[in-house]
Amino acid sequence: MLLRKNIPITYIFGKIKQELIFVVIYSVAVVVLYHNFHFTRISIPIAVPALLGTIISLLLAFRSNQAYDRWWEARILWGAIVNDSRSLARQIMSFVDSPYASEEVDAFKNRFIKRQIAWCYALSQSLRGYSSSKGLERYLTAEEFAYIKRQNNVTMALLELHAMDLKKALQEGWINKYQQIELDKTLNALCNHMGGCERIKKTIFPVTYSKYIHMSIFLFIMMLPFGLIEYFGFMEIPVVISISVFFLLVEKMAVHLQDPFENKPTDTPTTTICRTIEKDLCQMLDDHKLFEDKAHVDMAPVGSYYIL
Repeated sequence: MLLRKNIPITYIFGKIKQELIFVVIYSVAVVVLYHNFHFTRISIPIAVPALLGTIISLLLAFRSNQAYDRWWEARILWGAIVNDSRSLARQIMSFVDSPYASEEVDAFKNRFIKRQIAWCYALSQSLRGYSSSKGLERYLTAEEFAYIKRQNNVTMALLELHAMDLKKALQEGWINKYQQIELDKTLNALCNHMGGCERIKKTIFPVTYSKYIHMSIFLFIMMLPFGLIEYFGFMEIPVVISISVFFLLVEKMAVHLQDPFENKPTDTPTTTICRTIEKDLCQMLDDHKLFEDKAHVDMAPVGSYYIL
């Protein structure tokens, strides 16, 4: 998502550059032909484009609302991932204990919590179409990293490693059955959040709905100059452009919001959220060096602001 509020005007209008060029050429052509060629002096009642514009406004409002719901659901899911990651780390730190194997238990806690950090980054990267295992070697042991490299679904493989470690902790007596149940509930919640994100990612917004609205907007734009020409004359050009820009930008906003994991400026900021999780979990481990020495930051520069 965009980090700074001062979004350049060039970025905004760049999203509708081709449509804007068409509107300018079309509106100028209508005015020139209307005033220079008698046979092109066509006008329609202003009520016709006004009625069509009202209908399109309602459709755009509905579509924008549905698109925002998808974006907000994605943000809610990642908010839950933050909470459950913290809860999982807290449970591991407080539940797992053994007076006879303290060093082994400490290594277990360290390995488990770092693996949870890796899971968050793996999910973020897979949702955006990147390699799920990229950069995870800094959080995993060599054996764990070799294991996930052999799997198709890296995030599921990491959860399986979590489950195997919990089974080992129960067998070693580091946790009891009730604690294992609570930890397993947290893992189930993380799995549900992952499934929710994948559902949003793989459920395509109805293409026909988008096409129909887009065609309706252009029909409205093509009718608009003929409804305003008698009232504004040459001044209809900036009026038509202003009205058209409003409709086109609202449509483009809905298109961007409907897919929150496509690595666009309007995305859910999963990388930033992962860094927040990493910072908090490193604090629990009292390992600030891991976070401060982070070798890679997945930022793509876009002018004076960044996409996360």
